[in-house]
Amino acid sequence: MTDENTPIGTIRVAPRAIATIAYHAALQSYGVVGLTSKNLVGGLAQVLVKDPTYGVEVHYDGLDIRIDLYVVIEYGTRIKSVANSVTNSVRFHVEKALGMPVKEINVHVRGLHISSEDER
Repeated sequence: MTDENTPIGTIRVAPRAIATIAYHAALQSYGVVGLTSKNLVGGLAQVLVKDPTYGVEVHYDGLDIRIDLYVVIEYGTRIKSVANSVTNSVRFHVEKALGMPVKEINVHVRGLHISSEDER
């Protein structure tokens, strides 16, 4: 949890809250179709329970915030550009919400989605 002491008390932000911010920022990025799990077990759990932090891992060691995102992007988009866009968007939204810098954001491209003619 991120902690901040103020004159009237302490503010604590859970990693799950940070993950939710990162999840929504990533989904709004151009070329991102969705987020996926890091492993098969996580994928099975998502089928059973809808989780707004799916595909996002937040690591906070008391000093630094590190975020791992597992994304699926649209086939035909430039992967590097989409990953950079996701990184910038997530960094902006998380830092804006927390007022703390994010040290590292890792974007793991887990798959490509090919749209059918009906979806275009």
